[in-house]
Order: sequence, then C-alpha cells, then structure tokens
Amino acid sequence: MRKLAKQLDLNKHTIWRWRMLVFSIIGNSSVGASFSGIIEADKTYQRESRKGSREWVRYFADTQKVPQPPRPRWEDFTTKGLKMMRGLSKWQLPILTVADRGGSRLFRRLPNRKSVTVERAMTPLVPNDAVLCSDGGNGYKNLASARGLEHFVVGSKPGTRVAAGCYHIQNVNSLHARYGKFIKPFCGPATKNLDGYIRWLEVRLAGMRPAEIVRAA
Repeated sequence: MRKLAKQLDLNKHTIWRWRMLVFSIIGNSSVGASFSGIIEADKTYQRESRKGSREWVRYFADTQKVPQPPRPRWEDFTTKGLKMMRGLSKWQLPILTVADRGGSRLFRRLPNRKSVTVERAMTPLVPNDAVLCSDGGNGYKNLASARGLEHFVVGSKPGTRVAAGCYHIQNVNSLHARYGKFIKPFCGPATKNLDGYIRWLEVRLAGMRPAEIVRAA
C-alpha cells in the first residue's frame, strides 16, 4: 500500500480507502460458478487477525467493565513467552476451495471446519452426476453418501495423490498456492476484511485459464 501511494504520489490512507471501496463493489457481485464433471474440493486456512481492533486497549483502560478479549495478543506469544498452538486451532480460519476440470473455481470462507458445515457448503455446488475428489474429510464423505456420488479420496502422501490415473485434487492445491502468494504481501489482513481479499483473488483469477493458474502457482 505504501509503495503504491508513493508511485501515485498519494496519501496511504487514500489508497486504503480506495481498496475498501473496491471491496464494497466486488463484494456485491456474485461469482456464479457452476461446477460439473470431476469436481475437486479441499480447504486452506488463514490465521485470524484483529488488526485495527481496540479490544485490548479498551480492556486495559477499564478492566472492571470491559471483558477480557477471548485470546492473547499475537505479540504476547513472543514478549511473554506464550506457546503458540500447534496445528489447526479455532484461530485458523477455513477457506473452502472448489474447482472442476472446466475451469470453474470458488473460494468460500467457512465459519468453522465442522463436517456438517463443509457438507452444507458443498451441497448446492455439486450436481448429482458429478464425480467428487477430496481428502478424507467426513464432510465430503457424508455428502457423497447422502447424494450417491462417486467419490475418490486422495491423500498428500506419494502414491496416494492420484486415483485411477486421473482423479486428484491438484487443481485446488494449485489454487491454495496461488492464494498463499496473493495474500502474503498483505502481512495477515484483518479478518473483518478477509472476505474482500478472497473476492479480489477470485476476480483476478476469473480471466485465467486453469493451465495458467497452475503455472503461476
């Protein structure tokens, strides 16, 4: 943001307001992705960020009336020696990623990573004649069982990444890599704005063919 402000000879706050305006515009439009054939599904995760939040400031100002925030500040994990939770936790926000071989793609932030949440999010996206490829998550298994879908479970270990020669989730994995490269320069955007960044990435990918996304990832 500062680099762009310098290039345009504008204040960084002006650039920030422009970004929020773009988010408000593209957030009101719909992706309209329609999936068919072999459909791949998986999740990626984004660490929660409360940039701009004043919750700890308000708490320290009046500890009697303002409740303590539900988690430590990220800086406390280094300054106070707190141990960071390993692996997935409730502070890792799931983002559902779906793709088919025809080039349709979708990113959707989920409220949690429960199986029922994944199943509900996937239900309107997968037609009855589709073939579903996913990892071993119960949400995908339950969906395939309830709908009678052909379902191939593929893993991340060598020898398990491809089933029957053509069923895999490499397209969504490339989208995860693309998402990681896209989001990294923003240094962990505030969670309240995460949907805008996800939609921004979708708009950027809308004009790219699947092969171009794989090469770019």
